Amino acid sequence: MHKSKLAGIIIDCQTTDLGAAADFWSAALGMPQRRLSGPENANYVGLDDPLGRLHVEVQQVDHPSRVHLDIESDDIEAEVRRLEALGARRVRQVHTWWVLEAPTGQRFCVVRPQSPAFAREAHEWP
Repeated sequence: MHKSKLAGIIIDCQTTDLGAAADFWSAALGMPQRRLSGPENANYVGLDDPLGRLHVEVQQVDHPSRVHLDIESDDIEAEVRRLEALGARRVRQVHTWWVLEAPTGQRFCVVRPQSPAFAREAHEWP
């Protein structure tokens, strides 16, 4: 058995000015910005959900701009296999997570648990 749930929304921005992109999305969504620590987070700016339910980030990317979802799981490999059985396909592994593509073409990620609400809100899968 493993658990998974929607972790959040990542706003991928093909830009050279991450600050301006984060300023726009922060104002548009009414979410204050939060700088993420560590060199691995240089291309990300967090946006604080006032309800604390969703993890929202603005990410600087080199592909066309889009929005993608993150699904958090306490067993990434089991969740990826479950989603593959539903028709998703693996695109690539990045650090500890997987980028997948839905049968309908959208890309999304399966990541480790991110939110404090994970334990109480995650769905249990066989």
